[in-house]
Amino acid sequence: MNFLTSTQHYFQAHSLPILALIGLVALLSFYFGKLTKAIRLPLIIGYMFFGVLIGPSFLGIFSQSIQSQLSFITEIALGFVALTIGLELNLNDLKKQGSGIISIIFAESFGALILVFFAVLLVTKNIPLALIFGSIAPASAPAGTVAVIKEYRAKGTLTKALYAVVGFDDGLGIILFGFASAIAKNILLHQTGSSTGGFFKEIALSIIIGLTAGALFCILVRKLKSSSDYFIHIFGIVLLMVGLSHVFHLSLILTNMTAGILIINTQRHSFIEMMHKELTNVIPLLFILFFTLAGTNLQIGALPSLGLLGIVYIIARSAGLIGGSRLGALFGHVSKNVRNYVGLGILSQAGVAIGLSLIVKQDFSGLQIPEVVPPHFISGDQIGTIVITTVTATCIFFEIIGPILTKIALKKAGEINVKDSE
Repeated sequence: MNFLTSTQHYFQAHSLPILALIGLVALLSFYFGKLTKAIRLPLIIGYMFFGVLIGPSFLGIFSQSIQSQLSFITEIALGFVALTIGLELNLNDLKKQGSGIISIIFAESFGALILVFFAVLLVTKNIPLALIFGSIAPASAPAGTVAVIKEYRAKGTLTKALYAVVGFDDGLGIILFGFASAIAKNILLHQTGSSTGGFFKEIALSIIIGLTAGALFCILVRKLKSSSDYFIHIFGIVLLMVGLSHVFHLSLILTNMTAGILIINTQRHSFIEMMHKELTNVIPLLFILFFTLAGTNLQIGALPSLGLLGIVYIIARSAGLIGGSRLGALFGHVSKNVRNYVGLGILSQAGVAIGLSLIVKQDFSGLQIPEVVPPHFISGDQIGTIVITTVTATCIFFEIIGPILTKIALKKAGEINVKDSE
C-alpha cells in the first residue's frame, strides 16, 4: 500500500502532458490487449486491465481531473460505435431470417431485461439502478460465439441461428438501453427535484436529429469519389451528432445509431461497404482509448461489496437469455436443436455491455443528492461506479463461460465434429 501511495504521489507531482499520456495509452494498451488475446480473452479485457493499472485504484497516473479532460474521447468513440451498430441493422436482412429467429431475438432480449430488472430491484430496492442493469443484460458479444463456430467449423441449423441472433440482438439491446436509461435518469432527476420531464422529448429529438444528420450525410457524399473525402464526411457527421446530443442532453447512442439505420436501409451496397472500410481504419484506435479509459473508472475496492449484486446479475441474465430464447423458439416453430440449445450459445458479453456501462458512468455523473434523501436513494455518481464495476467483472466471467457453453451446445446439436472438439 505504501508503494502504491508513493507512486500515486509521484505521478501527481510529475504529470505528463495530456497528448503524451494519450500516446502512451495507445501504445501500451495495444500490447496489453495482445497479452490477453494470447490467453484467449478478448482484447478489450487487456485494454481495461491497463486502464485499471494506471487509474486511481493503482498507480494513479490517470487522476479524476485527467479522466474528465479526456471524456470527449469516450463520447467520440461511442458515437462511432453507435453508428457502426446502426449500419448493421439492415431491415431486409432481418426479414430474411424468418419469423422464428425474430421471435427468439425479441424473447431473449426482453427475457433478460425483465428478469435482471426484478432481480436487481429485489436486492437493491432501487428502480433506476435495476432499469440500467436490466437494459444492459440483453447485450451480447458476437465475437466469442463466432470464434467457437469458426474454430470447430460448425455447420447446421443451430449454427445459422446463432449467427443471426448474435448479429441482431445487440441492436435491439441498445434500443432498449436508450429507452431504459432515459427513464432511469428521469426518475433520478425527479428524486433530486430537478426533473425536466422530458423523457419522450429526449427520445424523439434523438431520433429526429439522427435521421436529419443521416439524410444530410447521404446528400453530401453522393458525388464524392476519394476515400479520404468519405472519411472526412463520416468523421464530421459523427462529431456533429455527438456535439448536438451533448448540447441538447440527448441520447448519444440513439442519435448515431438512428443515422446508421437510415444509411444502411437507403444506400447502395457498395457505398455501405466503403463506409465499413473507412470505419475499420479508425475504430481499433478508438476502442483502445475507449476501453482503457473505462478501466481507469473502475473502483477495485468496491468489488467485494458488489459480490452479491454480481452473482444475482449473472444468474438472472443467464436465466433470461436461455429461458427467453427457448420461449421465443417455441412460439417461432423452429427446429428442436435450435429450441434446445440456442440459449447456451448467446451468453458471451463484453464490449457493448462495457460501453453501455461507461455511458451510464458519464451520463449520470454529477446528478446532485437531494436535501431530503428518499429511501434506497443512490446518486448518479454511485450508480455509474456500481454499474461499470459490476458489469466489467461479470463480463470477464461471461467471456470465459460463454464460449465453453457455445461449444457444448454445438456438440450436443451434432453440428461439430467430435474429433475437432477434443
